[in-house]
Amino acid sequence: MFVTTIGFSKKSLRTFASALQHHKVDRVIDTRLHNTSQLAGFAKKDDLEFILELLQIDYLHDLSLAPTESLLKAIKQKEISWREFETTFTDLLQQRKIETRMNDWVGDSVPCFLCSEEKPHHCHRKLVVEYLREFDHRIEIVHL
Repeated sequence: MFVTTIGFSKKSLRTFASALQHHKVDRVIDTRLHNTSQLAGFAKKDDLEFILELLQIDYLHDLSLAPTESLLKAIKQKEISWREFETTFTDLLQQRKIETRMNDWVGDSVPCFLCSEEKPHHCHRKLVVEYLREFDHRIEIVHL
């Protein structure tokens, strides 16, 4: 069972769309707390939804997969380390019991968890899919 992730930063729309199509993604799950910023370019909620509709890919924005405002601020301003962010965010996912909604995101589709970070190394989307894999070991994670 493939689960993919992607960040839109430093990607052209062509590169972004091609990656989704190449991996046969049929659902994008937006994990961003804020998805309407002008800085998001083609990945602003309404624009992204339209692009995905043209590609026949479902779009879902789910705030239960996003960090809190205070946690996001703390990591961006380097008030906490990545390790602290990772622990706190994973605890938050556990408190939210996101695993109970896993079929909403994964099911029979090829989902792609989206955020803004270019690479998954220090990104909450990676933490989300790794957390979900703890509940279903068949999940293979592919970072696009």
